[in-house]
Order: sequence, then structure tokens, then C-alpha cells
Amino acid sequence: EMEKAEMHDSKEDPRMFQKGRPEYQSLSYNKFELIEALPLEEGDLILHSITTVRKDTQSPETITDYFRKLSCLPVEQHAVLRSDPRFNRLCSCAVESIQLFSTSELIDILKAFVRLVVPPTHPMLNAYENEFCRRVWDMNLDQLLLVADYWRCLDRSVPSYLSILFSYANMHWKDLTLPQFVQLVYIIGEGRKSPADLMQKLESLILKYLDSFTPEEVGTICLGLFKSVSGISDHIMRKIGDRVSLQMEDMSSYALVNVLKMLRYARLDHLPLLRQLGKVVPPRIPMINIQGIMHIALTCSSLHYYDEDILAAVAMSLPSKVTYCRSKDAAKFLWSFGCLDYEPPNEERFYSGLIEQMHRKLHEFEKFPEHLLTGLLGLAFVQRFPADLIDYALSDEFVQKTRESKYELRKDLFTLGKSVEIECPGYKGSRLPPQLYEELTEMVLNFAEQEIYVRPEIVEAVSLLESMLGGPEYVKSHMLLPHTRSSDLEVHLAMDGHPIPFNLKDATAGKKLKVIGVNLTEDLLTRLIKGRCIGQSPAEVENGAKAHGQERAEEAQAPCAGGRAAFSHGASVTGAGMKVWPKSQRFLDSPLSSVLNQQPREVKLAIQVSNRNHYCYCSKRLLGLHSLKRRQLRQLGYVVVELPFWEWFPLLKRTRLEKLSYLHYKVFNPAL
Repeated sequence: EMEKAEMHDSKEDPRMFQKGRPEYQSLSYNKFELIEALPLEEGDLILHSITTVRKDTQSPETITDYFRKLSCLPVEQHAVLRSDPRFNRLCSCAVESIQLFSTSELIDILKAFVRLVVPPTHPMLNAYENEFCRRVWDMNLDQLLLVADYWRCLDRSVPSYLSILFSYANMHWKDLTLPQFVQLVYIIGEGRKSPADLMQKLESLILKYLDSFTPEEVGTICLGLFKSVSGISDHIMRKIGDRVSLQMEDMSSYALVNVLKMLRYARLDHLPLLRQLGKVVPPRIPMINIQGIMHIALTCSSLHYYDEDILAAVAMSLPSKVTYCRSKDAAKFLWSFGCLDYEPPNEERFYSGLIEQMHRKLHEFEKFPEHLLTGLLGLAFVQRFPADLIDYALSDEFVQKTRESKYELRKDLFTLGKSVEIECPGYKGSRLPPQLYEELTEMVLNFAEQEIYVRPEIVEAVSLLESMLGGPEYVKSHMLLPHTRSSDLEVHLAMDGHPIPFNLKDATAGKKLKVIGVNLTEDLLTRLIKGRCIGQSPAEVENGAKAHGQERAEEAQAPCAGGRAAFSHGASVTGAGMKVWPKSQRFLDSPLSSVLNQQPREVKLAIQVSNRNHYCYCSKRLLGLHSLKRRQLRQLGYVVVELPFWEWFPLLKRTRLEKLSYLHYKVFNPAL
């Protein structure tokens, strides 16, 4: 019973909507239609008559009637009939006079072929496909959709016929009834073809019929759009989301999963739907088959939506179902949980079961190498590195398979290979060739130059840090870990908390830039904490700070210069004002002091200018890749300093002085 429940019928499951309205009977094949079985003796008489009568004397009506009756033989006799020479003679006779048949007769014959499960590659079907293509413009829309449905039931690909059908629908789209429209979208999805001009018109029909669709029909619309890779406007998808969020409890789990597929494809953050999902789905998880559960988990990870109730329900149900996972399912589960950086309550059982299933499905990765990398990256995010699977994934044999894939997998190999180098010092297995690392590093860095380093939030942070620290030699904007595909702002601090110049290359290039650092005087600190003096404008406050800029820059470049008296509270007198340094100079109490004692020369900061895409949706929870990056930076000896988007982005609109004060706090506060 469990095995039956876990089996997904990719042909029949999408057709469940056709039971919802009687109108679908004229548009689709009904495998549950009650028919009177033909006795074997009568079937044998029909076959005998075929051999005793000349071919050219058989009328189209008679031939059609023979096919109708023979298709009513008991199912166990169908294979015998298909291999009977007399049946082949009947098929040959029909093909020879195919143009003499009426359209309705040809449709009846095609229906008989569906009942008899004629192989989709049978040569005679070519003649029927060509004839139906020739007759399209003489058929009505019900007939066109019915024939398309029969071809689907035969598992035969008929791109030419579908192309003409879509052209017909494009001309008559305004006349489509609701059942015709839903059946058409189903056919579009099963044909994996999306006619762009037609899809634009069908959007308006979605809006027209949206309130009248049954919940199952909503699922069918979403599945058809998803399978045909049809992009629809956010407006339409939001309308669908609105409808589903209100009626989710009335939807079957299959229809709901189809909606989630399209939501994922559209990358739409429909919060009411997602919140309702967290209420409706967890109790259903044990009754949903493994592929459906996978799509639920994948939707959450693709939309970066963290819902602990959903993830916990998935994790608890998975161990008993894990042997039904395809390689794709196992990989997507690992990716989803790793992407959201979620540790399930049954963590060891959850991961051990999935890793064992990956081993059992190892042969499938030869055909689908992307799934192995997907799963291993998901494991790497949560610091799990199965050595034997990694050894295979980084082998020359597997790397060659990735080159033959239709997907770009080199970046995934790059992330996996470098992560193993950093986090698994004892690993003795296969490694990627150095030349490949060089190529991928260059590719990633070229992309960063064009797309990442030039982002306003990063450019502003670099400029202000250079001003605050004393010049471009004190900060470097680059990728410390190119395999994690995000940038870092690197700063070095001495034992006493002073910045150390290290970026001599960029400093030489920008030598002519004017340094405008800020000296934090007691008066300025008072104003920052308590607000500016009455009657003093923001510009006057900022200009007052700029007056000491050159002096601050000189100190930063010569942190050990004399003429300064140190105070126990962390301040130092510097002529005109008081220079405030961080508590990192008070080694006894500072959280940073242990790091400084271990590394007596300097502390390397890796400043992270993050954005929303680094975190779970509507959350301050880092995604798996970015947690991995920070973990690896710490393992390499860096102190990670965060400029989270919810703090830094609003500051971009504030005064220069406020931004400098914030950065000073972030760089020099040892508690961070």
C-alpha cells in the first residue's frame, strides 16, 4: 500500500482535473468509461472476415466499426491482438484508404488505438498524424483538443500537430470556454511547448475565469505553465496566489504542489500564501508522496522562505520514505535543508538516510551529474562532507560528465572543491586540477568586477573606509573566497587597534585621491550621542569633523608615532582633539584580545556588505552558502564583520558623518 501511495503516475495524475466537469468528456479520453466487453469468439470472427474479404471492398464505415469492436476485447487480449497478422492487415487497409474516412471516423480509430495501447512508434501512426495535420482547419476546437489528448495518451510526440492547433487557438482564443481553456493549457504543458504569442492572450483568460476555476483546475493551469516554461506576469501570479491562499484547505495536495511549482518558477514572494502553507501543509506531509514533499521543500528553499513547522514535518516523515527517493529527490532535499541552514530534530537519521540513498542512486548521477553536485553542496552548507561521494564528484571521469551536461556546473565544482580544501585538511581523495581552479577564479573575478564591486552600497563603504582609515592602502575590495561568489572588504588592524597599510597596489593607483578622514573629538562624540548643538546645522557638524581629516589620515598611516598620551579608557590625545580608539586596546577584557594574542602581529577583518539575497525571506537568518563563507573565513583566520543590509542600506541616505561613525564602530569595536 505504501509503495502504491508513493508511486507518481506522470501520465494519469495530471489528468485528474478532467473528472471535475462533464464537459471534459468531449475533450479528453476517459479510461474509466464503462464499455461492454467483446466476446473472444466475436473478435475472432471479425479478424477472420478481414482475411476473406478483399482490401479494396472494405468501406471506411466497416473498418471503423471493426476497430471500435476490437478495442473492446478484454485487456489481457490486447497484446495478442496487436501481434496478430490479421490485425496488421486491418491497420494497413485503413492507412491505404485514410483520406476516405470522415474526421469523426478517424478520431474513433485513434481512440481505439489508445484503448489497445498501440506503441507510439508504430509506423502507421505517421499517416494518421499527417492526415490530422491536413484536416486541422476543417475541425472544430473540441475535436482538435480531443485528438491532442489521444496523442498524449499514446505517449506520442506530435509537434507539427500541436503547432497548428496553437495557431488555430491563437485565432479563436476569445471563443474558448472554461473547459476548453483548461484542456488547452494542459495540452501545452504536456507538449512542453510554449507559444509566446498565444500565452500572452491566455493570460487574460486566466483573469477572466480565475474565480470560476475549481481548485484542481487552478493546479492544472499552474502545472501547464510550469511544464511549458511559460513566464506569466507577477500580477497574474499574485492573483492566483490570492485565490489559493483563501482556498488552500479545499485543494488536493497534488494541485497545491503544482501551484508551488509555478510560484517557485515565477520567484514570487506571496507571503499570505506562504504563511497559509505553514498552517495547512505540515499535517498533510505524511500522506503526500515523496516527490510532492520534495517540491514543497524546494519551493521553500528557492524562495528563501524559512518555515520551521514545514521543514520539521518534512524531516520527520522522510526517513520512512527515503528509499522511494530518486537521485533528484535526494539531492533537492539536501539542497533545500542546506540552503535554509536548517538542522532538523532528527538530524543524524535524516542525513544518514539521504546520504545512503545517494550511494544507492550513484549510477543515476552518470546521466544527471547536476544532482550529485546539488546534493553535495547542500551537505557542504551544513558542514557535512561524505568523502567517497566527494572523491567521485571531483574525479576526472565525473568532471568530464559535467562538461557534457546541458547545465553550467563548473561553478558548483569550484565551490565544492575549494570548500573541501579549506574544511577537510585530512581529505586524501580526488581534487580538481589547478588549471580549472585558475579558469574559474578568473571567470568569477571578471564577473565581480562588472557586477559586484560596482554596486552602490559597496562603492560607498570602500570610499568611506578609505577616508576613515587613511587611504586606499588600508582597505581592499575583492573576493577573499571566490568560490563563494560574494565580495569582501579587507582591513588589517595592529595589536593596538591601529589600521595597517597592506593594499599597496590600489594605493599606488589612487595616490592622487584626497584623503578626508574624520577625527572623533570629545565634542563631536557628544553631538553624535546627544544630537547636534542647538542652532547648528548638519552641514556644520560634518564640516567640523572634516577639519581634522588630514591629521587623522597622518595618524592612521603612522600608528606608532610619538606625541600621544594613552588613557586607560581607550582614548588618546592628539593635539587639537581626542582620538577615540576601540576597546581592542584593553586586552584583558576584550573578546578580541584572545585572537590578538594568538596572532600578535595583526587582526584581519573580512567586512561583509550583505544584501537581502544573502538571508532568508523577511528574516535575519543567513542562507547556507553565506553561512559556509563566514565559517570558512574564520577557519582561515579572519574576523568577520557584518554590515547587514537592514543597517547599512538605510544609512546610505543619511549624512556622511553618520555613515563614518557607523563604520568606525563596526571596525574598531572588538565585541563585533
